Amino acid sequence: MPIVDVKVMEDVLSSEQKQALAKGITDVFVDVIGGPVRPVTWVVIQDVASGQWTMGGDPVTTEGVQELLRGEPAKV
Repeated sequence: MPIVDVKVMEDVLSSEQKQALAKGITDVFVDVIGGPVRPVTWVVIQDVASGQWTMGGDPVTTEGVQELLRGEPAKV
Protein backbone atom coordinates (compact mmCIF):
# COMPACT_ATOMS: atom_id res chain seq x y z
CA MET A 1 0.00 0.00 0.00
CA PRO A 2 1.67 3.23 -1.13
CA ILE A 3 1.82 6.14 1.28
CA VAL A 4 2.73 9.51 -0.24
CA ASP A 5 3.71 12.22 2.24
CA VAL A 6 3.39 15.75 0.84
CA LYS A 7 4.47 18.77 2.85
CA VAL A 8 3.28 22.24 1.89
CA MET A 9 3.58 25.66 3.46
CA GLU A 10 0.59 26.56 5.62
CA ASP A 11 -2.03 28.94 4.21
CA VAL A 12 -0.84 28.55 0.61
CA LEU A 13 -3.15 25.83 -0.74
CA SER A 14 -6.90 25.74 -0.24
CA SER A 15 -8.69 22.58 0.90
CA GLU A 16 -9.92 22.16 -2.67
CA GLN A 17 -6.39 22.38 -4.05
CA LYS A 18 -5.16 19.82 -1.52
CA GLN A 19 -7.98 17.46 -2.49
CA ALA A 20 -7.18 17.89 -6.19
CA LEU A 21 -3.50 17.25 -5.46
CA ALA A 22 -4.30 14.07 -3.54
CA LYS A 23 -6.56 12.85 -6.34
CA GLY A 24 -3.92 13.62 -8.98
CA ILE A 25 -1.20 11.79 -7.06
CA THR A 26 -3.50 8.79 -6.64
CA ASP A 27 -4.33 8.87 -10.35
CA VAL A 28 -0.61 8.74 -11.22
CA PHE A 29 -0.16 5.65 -9.05
CA VAL A 30 -3.14 4.01 -10.77
CA ASP A 31 -1.76 4.91 -14.22
CA VAL A 32 1.63 3.40 -13.42
CA ILE A 33 0.74 0.45 -11.19
CA GLY A 34 -2.84 -0.37 -12.11
CA GLY A 35 -6.42 0.05 -10.91
CA PRO A 36 -6.26 -2.26 -7.89
CA VAL A 37 -3.85 0.17 -6.15
CA ARG A 38 -6.45 3.01 -5.98
CA PRO A 39 -8.29 1.93 -2.80
CA VAL A 40 -5.04 1.31 -0.92
CA THR A 41 -3.15 4.48 -1.90
CA TRP A 42 -2.77 6.93 0.96
CA VAL A 43 -1.87 10.58 0.37
CA VAL A 44 -1.06 12.66 3.44
CA ILE A 45 -0.79 16.42 2.96
CA GLN A 46 0.82 18.20 5.88
CA ASP A 47 0.95 21.95 6.43
CA VAL A 48 4.29 23.22 7.69
CA ALA A 49 4.24 26.37 9.80
CA SER A 50 5.59 29.52 8.19
CA GLY A 51 9.26 29.98 8.98
CA GLN A 52 9.81 26.33 10.00
CA TRP A 53 11.50 25.44 6.71
CA THR A 54 14.81 26.90 5.69
CA MET A 55 16.64 27.17 2.39
CA GLY A 56 20.32 28.01 2.59
CA GLY A 57 19.83 28.71 6.29
CA ASP A 58 17.14 31.34 5.67
CA PRO A 59 13.54 30.80 6.81
CA VAL A 60 10.87 30.14 4.18
CA THR A 61 7.61 31.95 4.93
CA THR A 62 4.03 31.70 3.74
CA GLU A 63 4.27 35.22 2.35
CA GLY A 64 7.41 34.38 0.40
CA VAL A 65 5.82 31.29 -1.15
CA GLN A 66 2.69 33.26 -2.08
CA GLU A 67 4.86 35.91 -3.79
CA LEU A 68 6.71 33.20 -5.68
CA LEU A 69 3.43 31.62 -6.86
CA ARG A 70 2.24 35.04 -8.10
CA GLY A 71 5.39 35.25 -10.22
CA GLU A 72 6.87 38.05 -8.13
CA PRO A 73 10.53 38.15 -7.17
CA ALA A 74 10.37 36.57 -3.77
CA LYS A 75 12.54 36.08 -0.78
CA VAL A 76 11.04 32.73 0.21
